[in-house]
Amino acid sequence: MTICTFNARTLATEAHIEDLMLQARKIKYDVIGLTETRRHRPLHAVYETGEELFLGTCDSRGVGGVGVLVNTHLAMNIDSYENLTTRIGRLRLRRCGSTPALTIFVAYAPTSSYDEDELEAFYMELEKFYREDHTFFKEPNRHQ
Repeated sequence: MTICTFNARTLATEAHIEDLMLQARKIKYDVIGLTETRRHRPLHAVYETGEELFLGTCDSRGVGGVGVLVNTHLAMNIDSYENLTTRIGRLRLRRCGSTPALTIFVAYAPTSSYDEDELEAFYMELEKFYREDHTFFKEPNRHQ
C-alpha cells in the first residue's frame, strides 16, 4: 500500500482541487493525506474516476485543515472519514481480501514556534484518538 502526504498550502478553491487531482493522477498512490487545506467548508467529493476526496475545515484564524484523497481501487474499502479536529483526521478502511482493516491518521502538527501548551494539547489529542481507535479495531482473542 502506498500512502503519501502532501502539504497543500490551500485547497480552498475549485482550481486548487483540480490541480491536486491532475498532479495525483501522475503518481502511484493508494491514499494521500492532505494537510493545511485552509478550507472554511468541509467537502466530500466522489469523482467520475472513482476517487474520493474528503476535506475538513481550518480554524477561525485560517490555520490547518486536513483531509484525504483515496484512489479508485481502494475507495470501496472506505468505512469512514472523520475530521476529529482542524489538525487531525481519521480514515478507516475495511478489510478486503488480503488487505487488513486499517486506520490512517492525518495530522498537521503545530510547529515548535507555537505555545508549549498548544503543542502539548495537540499531542494529547492525537494520543487519545489513537487509543480510542486501537480499542475500536481490537482483534478477537484467538486462544479460546
